[in-house]
Amino acid sequence: MTIALFLGPVAAGLAGTAWPALTLEPWNALLGQPGLGRGVAVTMVSGVGATLVAFAAATLIAAASGERLVAGHRRLLLPALLAVPHLASAIGTAFLLAPSGWAARLVSPWVTGWQRPPDLASLNDPWGLALGLGLAVREAPFLLLALAAAQAHHSVDHILAVARTAGYGPAEAWLKLVLPVLYPQIRLPLYAVLAFALSVVDMALVLGPSAPPVLAVQVLRWLTDPDPSWHPIGAAGALLQLGLIAGVLACWRTGELVVARLARPWLVAGPTRLVDRLALAVGRAADLVVFGLGMAGIAALVLWSLAGTWRFPAALPQSITLESWRWAAQGLAGPAATTLLVGLAATAIALAAVLACLEHEARAGPRPAGRVLALVYLPLLLPQIGFLFGLQVLLVVLGLDATLPGLVWTHLVFVLPYVVLMLREPYLALDPRYLAAGRSLGRSAEATFWRVRLPLLRRPILIAAAVGFTVSAAQYLPTLFAGAGRLTTLTTEALALAVGGDRRVAAVAALLLALLPLAALAGALAVRSPRLGDRQRG
Repeated sequence: MTIALFLGPVAAGLAGTAWPALTLEPWNALLGQPGLGRGVAVTMVSGVGATLVAFAAATLIAAASGERLVAGHRRLLLPALLAVPHLASAIGTAFLLAPSGWAARLVSPWVTGWQRPPDLASLNDPWGLALGLGLAVREAPFLLLALAAAQAHHSVDHILAVARTAGYGPAEAWLKLVLPVLYPQIRLPLYAVLAFALSVVDMALVLGPSAPPVLAVQVLRWLTDPDPSWHPIGAAGALLQLGLIAGVLACWRTGELVVARLARPWLVAGPTRLVDRLALAVGRAADLVVFGLGMAGIAALVLWSLAGTWRFPAALPQSITLESWRWAAQGLAGPAATTLLVGLAATAIALAAVLACLEHEARAGPRPAGRVLALVYLPLLLPQIGFLFGLQVLLVVLGLDATLPGLVWTHLVFVLPYVVLMLREPYLALDPRYLAAGRSLGRSAEATFWRVRLPLLRRPILIAAAVGFTVSAAQYLPTLFAGAGRLTTLTTEALALAVGGDRRVAAVAALLLALLPLAALAGALAVRSPRLGDRQRG
């Protein structure tokens, strides 16, 4: 039932999107569109470039940190940056990098001599470099989390200690001995980052070029054009987007094999002090840039949300006001309520379905159930624009278009994979002797599920729920298509305000969009799972 719940909409969406593009006419019209080739090129530069930079940054930060990957400032800042939705991060980056942004104000006029905003393409540049930077800064923490999760299953401290006795430095030892072991475990998150970076729409509308935009934005405009004659062209563009991602993933996989073969001589060579020092230096610099830019973007949102008069080149606002927040209390109350309601509903359904699937997998064994459940990751590797148009057609046929159930169902397609990703490992890793002890006391399998397994996994379950809610709150395209413009969330409102030019209200909307997931994640992290022997569970 769970597979049908999410795979049905995906399959119907792909079929509904592909149907109008089955003839040659839409493809001929698509290939004749001005700016198509440049849009594909910008998509490749920003998407592949951002993934490479994010992966390199996460790898070098991990190499410089060793077994203390999630320690110090990263213990606090990593969850905070992960909880901030992509759109809120993009708006904060735009406020930071714009010609009149906070970064230019901090160095003007005492360094640059600028008394007016410079005529620089630091934002919305023709090749999507600002978009690539924003994506890299946002995705590097996610890959760091994936590395930390994979590293937790290996004795990294022991491996590094043995390597040091052979004369290896800590960073070089991590790159040569730990990374080859961890990479297969982070391959799926890395592919998901690559697919997302090649098809992102909300961040591209804020940070990317507009003439022409990236391919996904062009496809969105064709599919949502009031003139139905553009829809087949949009469908062909969506299939082109799907083929582009499939081709890039295949090339990336081929590149993995080539790099693995070419790196063998270096892996078995002796220690090199230069490599270790260089990796340490670059890793520490990447740590500063990733977390510094991420937190600076959030700080820029806070400043703009409170700013009254703030003329360039002043580094700080000349006056502080709560007028934007007072407007938000009225103007954004409805979208905030919809965000909360849809997020809670989608997360609750996903959590119930995933717990049932994992309990079935724990009882039936990993082979039959685990292989079927692996299909749940499919939406992570498909571009949203590739099947949401067809999914909207399905909702119209079922009478669920622009309804809360239809919006919840659409969000559920994207919430489910992340809940599985967060919960499957700790669920199946629970020591079965706890359950055996419960059964030995005369309890049934169902009773031990409720009375033993769920209490012991309370914290991982709450964290998975917080991540699911964060994913729901961040959905722009699913809300745009399933809501049909009549159901709006903080994500759709924040994007409309960001491209509208009013920085103050856009900053408030982006902060509200970030505060809901932050509150959910903070609440989940504050809860501890009970340990055997707690007095309350005697």
